[in-house]
Amino acid sequence: MILTHRNGVTFYQFESLARFPEIRHGIFTRHFGHSPVPFDSLNVSSGLGDAAAHVKHNRQIVVRAIGSNDLIYAQQVHGDQVLTLTSKKGVSDGDRHRILGSGDALITDQAGKFLMIQLADCQSIMLYDATRRVVANIHCGWRGSIINIAGKTVAAMQKQFKCDPAQLVAGIGPSLGPCCAEFIHYRKEIPEIYWPYKGSNDHFDFWAISRDQLTDAGLSPDNIEISNVCTCCHTALFFSYRAEGQTGRFAAVIGLSR
Repeated sequence: MILTHRNGVTFYQFESLARFPEIRHGIFTRHFGHSPVPFDSLNVSSGLGDAAAHVKHNRQIVVRAIGSNDLIYAQQVHGDQVLTLTSKKGVSDGDRHRILGSGDALITDQAGKFLMIQLADCQSIMLYDATRRVVANIHCGWRGSIINIAGKTVAAMQKQFKCDPAQLVAGIGPSLGPCCAEFIHYRKEIPEIYWPYKGSNDHFDFWAISRDQLTDAGLSPDNIEISNVCTCCHTALFFSYRAEGQTGRFAAVIGLSR
């Protein structure tokens, strides 16, 4: 990933996605916001105990940095529902900070509509098809991994927008790494098909699971960029539910700028 500075905010970008001038994206840190401890400071999620005014202000900081005030997000439920935003949905140019629905993956072909995922250890998986001009953003925790929300999102892009998976570019953001993803009750929680991704100490490599699910869906391995940044190990930069318990959520945003 590369470090970017814009409008007084520092955030990260995937090198592979940053080469496309027609999109904007960013993985924001926990800094440059207004929320107090334990949500310090750029918490973009409501319903955690943070004041609504802080969350609203923090989202404004994100949209100023990304360059669009149309922030689209979902009520994340750790499921496999894929939500699509098209011109047929009736979204007007006046919509701002809009909840698209309940689900964990967002897809759009609409310029100026920026898809936000809210995170504290889960993966944001960003996808872009430069030919069809379609972007997607996926909220993928361990529950999303075992039901293959990544593969289902690629399938939805194929069905709804005729995207060619071989042309998709993907970025897997900062999240719980194999160093910290310990599941001592994995035999009850994680299907046996995923046990080969377990290390000798009951730690799972969910980055590798997502990579393989994307390649199984048709993506080229060369088109998948993994941040290799563990949020649990880097709480000075990112929120981590595993490390902190009560904490905020950082933003991962992608959209077509034109």
